[in-house]
Amino acid sequence: MSNPGRLRQSLKLVTLAILTGSLLLSAWTYSLLITPTKDFPVPHEFSISPGSSLRQIASELSSADMLPNDWSFLLLAYLTKQHTAIKAGNFELTEALSPIELLNFLIQGKIKQHQITFIEGWTFTQWRQALNEHPAIQHDSLQLDEQEILRLIEAKTPGAEGLFFPDTYFFKKNDSDLAILKRAYHTMQIHLETAWQLRQPSLPLSSSYEGLILASIIEKETGVAHERNLIAGVFINRLRLGMRLQTDPTVIYGLGDKFDGNLRKIDLQTDHPYNTYTRTGLPPTPIAMPSLASIQAALNPADTQAIYFVARGDGTSYFSTTLAEHNRAVTQYQKTRSNRLSSQRPTIN
Repeated sequence: MSNPGRLRQSLKLVTLAILTGSLLLSAWTYSLLITPTKDFPVPHEFSISPGSSLRQIASELSSADMLPNDWSFLLLAYLTKQHTAIKAGNFELTEALSPIELLNFLIQGKIKQHQITFIEGWTFTQWRQALNEHPAIQHDSLQLDEQEILRLIEAKTPGAEGLFFPDTYFFKKNDSDLAILKRAYHTMQIHLETAWQLRQPSLPLSSSYEGLILASIIEKETGVAHERNLIAGVFINRLRLGMRLQTDPTVIYGLGDKFDGNLRKIDLQTDHPYNTYTRTGLPPTPIAMPSLASIQAALNPADTQAIYFVARGDGTSYFSTTLAEHNRAVTQYQKTRSNRLSSQRPTIN
């Protein structure tokens, strides 16, 4: 016959052992869930594909040493009822996270964004080069010509020049370059059409596209921001008078790869659609991507009588109302530039 006292004592010991084991297991599991993986290399980029199961996600994270094991992550996700809340996308970890922190990170969907910046005054060629060189962009336009790109972004203009708004654009890894161009195109259209609706009356411009062409010239001619409206005023005056714009940046653009950094007299005399020394009116397309400030200046120019301007050599320009005054200014500032260059030359003994 068994001893009841001894049986109760045994049951107590078994119960205590189970409780102790449960506490130790819970403590170990909790420690596992709150402790970041050791020696995890950061920063680290990874992706979660749309439609991935929780088991697939846990396995991939564990294989990449982001988790100590996959079962603890699965247990955590189910216990917290977050097993369907994980976001798909591209992520970047800048520090090692514990399983609990990693689960919260993925639930919040802190997707890594890349960025690309297009500078005011860049040409479309420079835009394409920047897109082609960006490692996080999918290069769908790489083998396309300009007209194919225009068709795909649904732009109805003679060329791509000037159509895209210079700014910083954020995107997810492997987004298409065409998608970025389309966003930049629509952004430019919004800014341009808004400025066109708020333009000064009676401008010698027949469309917002002509405003864009003029804005691109202003962008390339402006040395200091506060002169944009004055430069715009000069060009508007010339258009009203039927004078040639005679602006070097259009000639340089028309020369393309033939321009070697030195604009010669023969270049100003050789006729082509972008030579504003040989042709009146605006060139057929913009010559660069203008800033919003240049667009606003083109459509709201300064009230000025000036029809000439010449660079002083310090970034600013001298504005004149008569040819005689302009010629004196040209002589003066050419002499100033010559003296400045002479003073910079080393003395030979």
